[in-house]
Amino acid sequence: MDQQTLVSVMAGAIVVSAIAIVVQAFLLAGVYRANRETKERITALVAKAEPALESAQKLLEEVRTRAGEISTQTTEVLALTRRQLVRADEFLGEATARTRVQMERLELMLDDVVGRFQATAALVESGIARPIRQVNALVAGIRAALAVLAAARTTVEQATSDEEMFI
Repeated sequence: MDQQTLVSVMAGAIVVSAIAIVVQAFLLAGVYRANRETKERITALVAKAEPALESAQKLLEEVRTRAGEISTQTTEVLALTRRQLVRADEFLGEATARTRVQMERLELMLDDVVGRFQATAALVESGIARPIRQVNALVAGIRAALAVLAAARTTVEQATSDEEMFI
């Protein structure tokens, strides 16, 4: 290859390189403009977002303090409820024990009343009913004896009449 061709090829390569550098410069200028527009938009957005972020931060702080208060109050309510439940359980246990004692006393009293009633019934039986039966039996015996004695005084006509009936 001769020198003239080599210089032409080198000149062509330099022209292509120069064109590529110019294109890259335009592209870099376009990127710079896009970057600057994006920066302006982000700056405007940050300016608008800062008050919202600040109010959100304040709201978050309020929520934290209120949540702490609510948590404290809830803990207190739970502790109070727990104490009241323990007291109610103790009260119910005591009431149950007292009721059980009273039921036992009532059962003993009923057993005593039933025993006394049975003793009274036995006393009435032995002290009143038995002598009345004995008196009734004695009276029945006396009536029967009187009836027999009264029947022995029957007239002769009755006796013969009675004997004729059997014959």
